[in-house]
Amino acid sequence: MATDLEALGHAIKRAQYRNHRTMDAALRETGVSLVQWDALRAIGRMPGASGHDLAVATFQSDQAFGTLASRLEDRGLIARSAGRGRRVEHTLTEAGRAALAEGRQLSTGVLEDLFAPLDEAQRGELLRLLRNLTEGT
Repeated sequence: MATDLEALGHAIKRAQYRNHRTMDAALRETGVSLVQWDALRAIGRMPGASGHDLAVATFQSDQAFGTLASRLEDRGLIARSAGRGRRVEHTLTEAGRAALAEGRQLSTGVLEDLFAPLDEAQRGELLRLLRNLTEGT
């Protein structure tokens, strides 16, 4: 019997929604939203990256990331500086690094709870399968 691909897609979407909803609620304790924390993670992984590169890394449009970066800069969580040409480079401030670290501590427990129904082998297999779906995209 063939797998119901629509049901599979819907199950992935539901898992993603559950993850986002739970993480966003937990991150409220740090004073940042999931979208903001995701931007801080991307900047932490790619210091000096352009807004475009960070928009791609966080699944946002350039304009949406620019607006988000302005808010993060206003809050003192990131610094933006002129790069080559019209490029604007992004780095975390000390406050941004602290918010990122606090979010990481919270996320560990949240993710443990989210993936608790799966044993270690199942988690590894799920990761492998999802990477097969997304590599090269």
